[in-house]
Amino acid sequence: MLDHLIRRATVVDGTGGPAYPADVGIRGGRIVVIAEPGTVTEEAVTSEDADGLVLAPGFVDPHTHYDAQLFWDPYATPSMNHGVTTVAGGNCGFTLAPLHPDRPEDADYTRRMMSRVEGMALAALEEGVDWTWSTFREYLDALEGRIAVNAGFMVGHCALRRHVMGADAVGGQPTPAQLDAMLALFHDAMDAGAWGLSTTQSATHSDGDGEPVASRHARPEELLALSRAVGEHEGTQLEAIVAGCLDQFSDEEIDLLVDMTAAAGRPLNWNVLTIDAAVPERVPRQLIPSERARAAGGRIVALTMPILTPMNMSLGTFCALNLIPGWGEILALPVPERIGRLRDPATRAEMLRRADSKEAGVFRRLANFGRYVIGDTYSAANEGLSGRVVNDIAAERGQDPFHCLVEICAADDLRTVLWPMPTDNDPDSWALRQRTWEHEDVMLGGSDAGAHLDRMCGAPYTTRFLGDCLRGRKLLPLTTAVRMLTDDPARLFGLRERGRIEEGFHADLVLFDPERIDAGPATLVSDLPGDSPRLDSKAIGIVSVRVNGVETLRDDKVTGAVPGTVLRSGRDTRTVSTA
Repeated sequence: MLDHLIRRATVVDGTGGPAYPADVGIRGGRIVVIAEPGTVTEEAVTSEDADGLVLAPGFVDPHTHYDAQLFWDPYATPSMNHGVTTVAGGNCGFTLAPLHPDRPEDADYTRRMMSRVEGMALAALEEGVDWTWSTFREYLDALEGRIAVNAGFMVGHCALRRHVMGADAVGGQPTPAQLDAMLALFHDAMDAGAWGLSTTQSATHSDGDGEPVASRHARPEELLALSRAVGEHEGTQLEAIVAGCLDQFSDEEIDLLVDMTAAAGRPLNWNVLTIDAAVPERVPRQLIPSERARAAGGRIVALTMPILTPMNMSLGTFCALNLIPGWGEILALPVPERIGRLRDPATRAEMLRRADSKEAGVFRRLANFGRYVIGDTYSAANEGLSGRVVNDIAAERGQDPFHCLVEICAADDLRTVLWPMPTDNDPDSWALRQRTWEHEDVMLGGSDAGAHLDRMCGAPYTTRFLGDCLRGRKLLPLTTAVRMLTDDPARLFGLRERGRIEEGFHADLVLFDPERIDAGPATLVSDLPGDSPRLDSKAIGIVSVRVNGVETLRDDKVTGAVPGTVLRSGRDTRTVSTA
């Protein structure tokens, strides 16, 4: 007897091939029958009529930071609401394990680092996670049997360094004995099922003390030793972030990424490739590592987002504005002093100069303050400004846009929510995206779901992208779009029997209405531990999500089931050839 039968669905199977009508039967967590509608005679415990609906493989998000959130939210919301059934975590060099058992202060350091660098609320990290593990295996075991999605995790380079070197991980270099200890610790993690190594060299990544995170101090020989270790385990990967990921790689960064993937003999992915027709030289430059990697026996894949991710800013809390060169020092001042500096015309002029300079890289996109929209306000002086464009308010007041924005925020003691309007929402940029998506070394992803919770909302990229393909710009056919969200990432990670609708594959499935599928607007809710805020987005048109055959979501409501698997390298992933 079948556990469940889905009748008369339009199957888009993830291969990119034509859609077709079918009945799909599930038993024991697997797809066991795919047949012409009306031809399945085996009885089923439950069934449903999916006439007019699309059945696709569950979406695979290749870049998330759900490492902590899964402990208080096993449903990985809002990703699962938007059809995601498998998430890759432990990215950017940051993981919650291993932790040194004799140094309880390391957990506090990790919490403060994650709060600063990944925008996770400190109260949520303190109240929502029990922090009882030390080894990476213990961390994975703590999640096993209690999550609704499938999840695999890289090992963060910062945690490896901190475990072995203690406080010297920031600023120091490992002795030969310490490097050996780091490698032994890393091998233990991969033996336990870690997917490989993630690391960061990005200048934007600082710890809770404002110091460069541990992996930023690693020299190439350390990174290459760890990369070679990755190649000794089945089904493993590399993920790396360097400063040039935000704009354009330096020659030295290209050399490093190519050497790492070649040393490992494993794919390396990075994020995020920003596509903007105003900077036509960026995409060719960012794909040079991929070209060189192929010649060196490796593979480098760039992640890029197929939507413009909703995000908000503030002059009162840490956000992307802090990463503009010269801005971080001012925005870190106590609020009264910060307001005084921001109101100084000379200070504003210098901030604008640096925000629009070449050194600002991709953050130059944030410097057009006249295009910002005012979000939530908190003072009588700002009543009626929510939803208005700064340019319009500035014209009424006879102020330049940045001065106007500063005065609005100052009236709210810098609590004002700001929504920057994207500068790359033009037809030429979308045409460039369409061409770039077709490149063999470019993959959709980079949501950062689980991080930057009150500042951006990348998780709904799946439904918003599909809605755009079906009813918006129609840049891609549905079958291609689904393949890019399912089989492409599944194959990059070597996931065993996932990413397609095929007999024998795991029944990770999403059923949706093609006439409605979309994502609602990003809204701020306070539902994290400690009543901390985050941005959320409702899924539209998602009828059902199944993970390993069990329904986890119906009409945007979680069912409470937790059938997800902690995906472990080797057992659940196979080695992906770079040849």
